[in-house]
Amino acid sequence: MIKVIAFMCILIVTGCATTKQSTFEQVGGMPKIEEIVDNFITEIERDPIMFEFFKDSNIDRFREKLIEHMCYLTGGQCEYTGDSMEQVHGGMNITESYFNHSVDLFINAMNKAGIPHPVQNKVLAVLAPTRKEMLYL
Repeated sequence: MIKVIAFMCILIVTGCATTKQSTFEQVGGMPKIEEIVDNFITEIERDPIMFEFFKDSNIDRFREKLIEHMCYLTGGQCEYTGDSMEQVHGGMNITESYFNHSVDLFINAMNKAGIPHPVQNKVLAVLAPTRKEMLYL
């Protein structure tokens, strides 16, 4: 009986000692965020539909701000210093179809970075609220 009580105490103590990882940590931190963004940029460059939206963009700034934004939204220790989604996407008239296509490219980028699907779903869940700030502006 003493062994059972001791075992249960160990379980309780170790259970309390564990901390929940942020989505940022589950992704793999900044190196993986950067890899996802770099993969996403490559996906855009190879996609004639999405490339049209980015052909006149400052890709270095896009990369920097997307990394910041992803880091911030997934719970990393970053501050997003870019423009609002409305400012960035205003005048682009992004439709549901275009938006969904960009999500497909983003999923491809995460797959290429080796992000497990349950973690991909967590990333998409924190990015999803920005959708309404991008469509039909």
